[in-house]
Amino acid sequence: VQLQASGGGLVQAGGSLRLSCAASIDITRINLMTWHRQAQGNQREMVAEISRSGDTDFAAAVKGRFTVSRDNAKNTVYLQMNSLKPEGTGVYYCHADIINEEGLRDYWGQGTQVTVSS
Repeated sequence: VQLQASGGGLVQAGGSLRLSCAASIDITRINLMTWHRQAQGNQREMVAEISRSGDTDFAAAVKGRFTVSRDNAKNTVYLQMNSLKPEGTGVYYCHADIINEEGLRDYWGQGTQVTVSS
């Protein structure tokens, strides 16, 4: 399974970006897709997630500003980030959990850089 994240860039505080995570498989096979952010010198932290059934959850710091959605026809998950803040700067990774007869397997994408200037 390959995950290709894209859509990062440089944006001013208050601006918006939409990240995409394209999967190499049918995403209806993926139980949970998660976006993580890793700021320089920090650990990766969960930002948003969406389940196969469409349930979503967000880190407290981004609730009300970020949305996560999926397009099954395109095998792509999106992270819409609005009202961005400088602390939103980091590398954003998408992650997939797949549960099948072989058990739980997880996969990471390569990351896309987001820089929010103040």
